[in-house]
Amino acid sequence: MAVVIDLYSRRIVGWHLDKQMETALASRALMMAVNLRTSPKGLLHHSDRGSQYASHTYQALLKQYGMVCSMSCNGNCWDNAPTERFFSSLKRKWLTGNFYPKREDAIADVRAYIAYYNSRRIHTTLGDVAPIEFEKCA
Repeated sequence: MAVVIDLYSRRIVGWHLDKQMETALASRALMMAVNLRTSPKGLLHHSDRGSQYASHTYQALLKQYGMVCSMSCNGNCWDNAPTERFFSSLKRKWLTGNFYPKREDAIADVRAYIAYYNSRRIHTTLGDVAPIEFEKCA
């Protein structure tokens, strides 16, 4: 799974789930974000150093949309703390113990979590409101 998080509001603005973490997966998540948001030229796009993010294809997408690439140092998970926190919360509080007979069931459950995360899950960094509420007030 790949996600794109707006760090200002902590809102998940792009995501995609697939069997393997490949460039196409990350690119689909980025395209969802691009279609949801109008990003200004020079927008800082931060990721880890995964091969899917460092690929020529992904880097070309960033350049096409005027985004500036920023990558963590090797082994530095602190730079990706909001993303790591999202995945931790998804796994520990939502998916633990769940069994999905079909892939579509898993995707539907992740979609439900993202809807919850964006609209109802409060964030202390946002003054104890959910990301969508924070954006409305900004």
